Amino acid sequence: MRASLSGRVADGILALAALALFVHAVGFASPYGLRVLTVAGVYALAAFGFQILFGLGGALSLAQGAFFGLGAYVTGILGSRYGLDFAVTFPLSLLVPLLVALPVGLAVLRLESHYFALATLGIAQVLHLLAVNAPELTGGANGLPGVPGVALFGWAVPRGLPMAALVWGMVAVGGTLGWWLARGRLGRALALVRDDPMAAATLGLDVGRLRLTAFGVSALFAGAAGALAVHTQRVVSPEVLEFPVMVSILTIAVVGGRGRMAGAVLGAVLLVHLPEWFRALERSYLIVYGAALLLTILLAPDGLTGLLERLFPRRARPVPDAAEPPPGRKRDGEALSVEGLSKAFGGVHAVQGVSLILRAGTITGLIGPNGSGKTTLINLISGLERPDAGTVRLAGQALTGARPDRLARAGLARSFQAAALPDGSTALEAVAAARLASDSDLAAAESHARWALDRMGVGELAARPCRDLPAASRRRVELARALARRPSVLLLDEPAAGLTDSEKADLAVRLRALAAEGVALLVVEHDMGFLLPLAGRVVCLDRGRTLYEGPPEGVRSDAAVVAAYLGGGTP
Repeated sequence: MRASLSGRVADGILALAALALFVHAVGFASPYGLRVLTVAGVYALAAFGFQILFGLGGALSLAQGAFFGLGAYVTGILGSRYGLDFAVTFPLSLLVPLLVALPVGLAVLRLESHYFALATLGIAQVLHLLAVNAPELTGGANGLPGVPGVALFGWAVPRGLPMAALVWGMVAVGGTLGWWLARGRLGRALALVRDDPMAAATLGLDVGRLRLTAFGVSALFAGAAGALAVHTQRVVSPEVLEFPVMVSILTIAVVGGRGRMAGAVLGAVLLVHLPEWFRALERSYLIVYGAALLLTILLAPDGLTGLLERLFPRRARPVPDAAEPPPGRKRDGEALSVEGLSKAFGGVHAVQGVSLILRAGTITGLIGPNGSGKTTLINLISGLERPDAGTVRLAGQALTGARPDRLARAGLARSFQAAALPDGSTALEAVAAARLASDSDLAAAESHARWALDRMGVGELAARPCRDLPAASRRRVELARALARRPSVLLLDEPAAGLTDSEKADLAVRLRALAAEGVALLVVEHDMGFLLPLAGRVVCLDRGRTLYEGPPEGVRSDAAVVAAYLGGGTP
């Protein structure tokens, strides 16, 4: 009840802020004040797309300003040189940035971290050079004056309140669309990609396609904002492609709150108006402006809307009833076949000619000293690494070198040594992410996630944030996420790490139940007291090669295994 009341308080604060902005615009704002407010709306619209790409997807694109400028130039050129009206120029200002973003995204979205940021910054620099050095088209360094205002159905929208109303109407539409995308499957999937791209891929999500979609959506919003900016200013010049535009959009997203559409609006209004409020300080205003921004970031690292949510938390959404997901692929016979798999990193042979077969309904243990190639072998099987040689067959289908998402959709699931759960999500949301590639809506995904959590004995933790879960519960939630995929083959990397004896015993019971349903399990584990009674067969690796393969009781008596792994003692 208290959380619900707090959530209503936060909503009330935002609603009062919106009402105050409306009253100020209608009753008190000067013509110049309306112009500043219109510019704030333009930047809010540009920030919506950046919230999806950067805030949700975690991709620091420095091309948002370039797409903003590209949309501005499309409207400016078509309006001033060819006399086309808003009904023609505005759709083209969305389309052209999108058509540029798609091939560029295919090229640069494979890059990670700062390499991606630098590549997208290069896009902005290229477009800026084209604008300056093509005067016959763009007007060169002087730009193009005389861009007409917005004309709708033969009516020219005047400057001042009508233009501000048009821009903020667009903000309302864009913000609603952005909110819908962020709350839906795309937003959930992008958040998982941001937190752990490898885990996202192994859950069946096409990481490349998701990032490209977000890149395209960000270009659409930026193009729309650029078009409205030109109609507001009535002139377009290379300044719209310069780096300060990108810095403004990035600052708006960070100060307002990453991934939140309300944060884009709040950040835009604040950031655009701050220089005006400090203008009386003359040359010192930039120092005060920078200090105010720094103070905001220090006091509210999650942005202003994040601060509101922390002060007035919302009530957790009700947990849905459990619904068993549809069965996966056929579970009998040979589930997974690996033959002659090899992988070298430079001169180090991590895996050398390893072969193994997993049959439906069996549990196979994988042991070996640290550095023997166990995790590398799992990475090769699950598609996170490409083998240098060898074959991988899943249910008889050759999938050697296939992408992780394709292998996941074919019936393969895995866990990681450290439970890869997004700290900002609840246990239910983290597990539901495993169903995003399969279910048609979020409600079905969450019902299936609740079933998987119940199956692993942690259904009561569905509404708990992952960051608050103890190690043993995090491990079970991760296993529930793998189980939600309804796999035919399940690869587990040290699932008993950090568990107590009673927790290990409970885990063993649940893994045997999965095997009894026809799932083939490959379990990497160092705890022989847990693994040997569990597994029906054991494979031991040493220096990337198969040292032993056979029944678990033979491990303790095999001289090579004892010398290489067990150290001559009894575990």
